[in-house]
Amino acid sequence: MESMDTSEYAQGQDETHKEILSTLWIIFTKIGKGKDGVERAACNFCSTDFAIGKNPKSGQSYGTSHLSCHVFICKSFQLSLLSLEESSSLTPINQNTHRELLGEAIIAHDLPFSFVEYEKIRVWVKYLNPCVEMASRNTMVSYIEKIYDKERIKLKEIMGRIPNKICLTSDVWTASTSEGYICLTAHFVDENWKLVSCLLNFLRMKPPHTGIALEATLFDCLKQWGIDKKIFIITLDNASANDNMQDHLKTHLRVQGNLMCDGEFFHIRCSAHVLNLIVQEGLKVASEALHKIRESVKHIKGSDGRMLKFRDCVEDAGINVSGGLRFDVSTRWNSTYLMLESALQYRKDFEFYKVADRSYKYCPSDEEWEKGERICEFLEPFYEITNLISGSSYTTANLYFMQVWKVQCILEKHQKKVLIR
Repeated sequence: MESMDTSEYAQGQDETHKEILSTLWIIFTKIGKGKDGVERAACNFCSTDFAIGKNPKSGQSYGTSHLSCHVFICKSFQLSLLSLEESSSLTPINQNTHRELLGEAIIAHDLPFSFVEYEKIRVWVKYLNPCVEMASRNTMVSYIEKIYDKERIKLKEIMGRIPNKICLTSDVWTASTSEGYICLTAHFVDENWKLVSCLLNFLRMKPPHTGIALEATLFDCLKQWGIDKKIFIITLDNASANDNMQDHLKTHLRVQGNLMCDGEFFHIRCSAHVLNLIVQEGLKVASEALHKIRESVKHIKGSDGRMLKFRDCVEDAGINVSGGLRFDVSTRWNSTYLMLESALQYRKDFEFYKVADRSYKYCPSDEEWEKGERICEFLEPFYEITNLISGSSYTTANLYFMQVWKVQCILEKHQKKVLIR
């Protein structure tokens, strides 16, 4: 009976030893004999090799116990185990949450709906987690519409809860395709005393763009959002159609008896737009000089060859300036100011370039450059004031009077200067 127990114990020991060896040969690989003629094995994780056979010279047998010891101190093996544990415990993917987050990313970063069908994006996502099922473009359109509906309801509830009034801004314009558009933005202080600006509507506006048609569209938007009884003021560009529209809208809202001071302060003209009209009118006196500077910039930036030649002229002139030439949009005076500011730094370089490029016919005269400098000097405070009163992260009504007074001082200062009169 005793000999039987001993044999069973020995058999169990042999089986345990075999299991250990089978595990070791997953971690180690036999690599043949070394220079000393001893059989060796290398760790599959850190590549360290060990003797495992019998030394033919000394007769020493190395065995595999030192391999087992290495397993517990091998950092590469431990890191692999940790990585395996993390990968096996990945949080299950909720496909609806995944698609909603993806939709929010598409909105936030202005990505096309086809982004989800880009081949390499799909390969990358599959690599990160094979459980993720990428949606099609049409599916994402549906999800983004759901996100919009959810956010619209949330915003409507917020505006419904606040006890204070809501201010509006609106704009109407015609695109290059001759299609008209209208947008409506709400500005208010929320329950946490934070200034909030939200684009409520962006709609295609079919003709005619009369005051009555504009008012009907805006009032319908206000009714849909449930804020027609909470309006304080509306800020609009200085245009006759807007004047007509606000008259009708004020009458409509006044009937409900919800306008503060019976609508006396309802209509506010956009000060940035008024400044734009002032500056555009003022730029007409320097139209010839501006035309030549604008055409000079267009000529040089019109080809890579001319740009390289101009850079050579800059190096020859030895003038160290920062930035490069800028295009402008003739209907945007602030871009004209930035164009002038950049071009004036290269005034002498244009003279060098005129000699190097005979096709260049627009080099301004000294008097025209002088006029450009005066105009740039004149526009600088207008540029700063416009940026200040066009801010959207802070209130601007409290800044208006001081900035208008500055404009008056600027006009009085320059009214006797011949070059910009």
